Amino acid sequence: MEFAISVLISGISVGGQYALIAIGYTMVYGILRLINFAHGDVFMVAGLLGIYLSASMPLYLSMPLVLLLTVVLGFCIERVAYKPLRSAPRMSVMISAIGVSYLIQNTATYITGGQPMTYPVIPFLSDTVKIAGTSTKWVTILTPFLVLVLVLALTQLIHHTKAGMAMRAVAKDFETAQLMGIRINTIISITFVIGSALAAIGSMLYFTNFQAITPTAGALPGLRAFVAAVVGGIGSIPGAVVGAFIIGICENVIKSTEFTVFSDAGTFALLILILVLKPTGLFGEKVTDKV
Repeated sequence: MEFAISVLISGISVGGQYALIAIGYTMVYGILRLINFAHGDVFMVAGLLGIYLSASMPLYLSMPLVLLLTVVLGFCIERVAYKPLRSAPRMSVMISAIGVSYLIQNTATYITGGQPMTYPVIPFLSDTVKIAGTSTKWVTILTPFLVLVLVLALTQLIHHTKAGMAMRAVAKDFETAQLMGIRINTIISITFVIGSALAAIGSMLYFTNFQAITPTAGALPGLRAFVAAVVGGIGSIPGAVVGAFIIGICENVIKSTEFTVFSDAGTFALLILILVLKPTGLFGEKVTDKV
């Protein structure tokens, strides 16, 4: 029983961390119909920034600075790699996204030498606590609650602010929103800023549990978060969150068995099953093109 509780708690925690990354994917796709393949690498850079900045300043200064610099990175990626291709075919934008991903990974390899680096210990979050007789870290317990708070705040922003109304308008009809006077570039930049900020918070939680960081450390969590967004219905924020929790729990359940080597295969098998049974994802809506 204790083992089952431990697996469930860990799955929910990892799912929450995936959710913070998945929201970035789903928001960008909802507005630009673009899969931002560099998003997982932004997550990785936030982890590396946490290592370098915490080595030269206290954590109460370095962690907010990590958040700020990650947001700036996301903003710069959008302005440099995606904005000039706004009217280009989607394939061109996708290739640009893949190029940015490899550029970030190779730059990180050049700076770090490609060697694994250890994420700093964050007081309280790294402390252990016993739940139902099972030892775990506080970060594991707090992650799902923090994710729910952030998702509720994001939902309020989208539904009760002018910027959020503009986001919904752009997601509904890009061209019409532009003709109505909505500043498209500003709204897209805000979307990237929010996604990057959530990725930075997700990296703090994730690397507190999995402390070894390499230049490719964001690839697998980013891919799992993308799968979560698709499972939940890409373009839907609640769908991304629910999909992430499903992926996190399934992954940890498989890892707790003798078939642990198939944990990633299980994730993609679930994706295939969902796409076969419901191609739009759990919360996705079928879009009908009018002639």
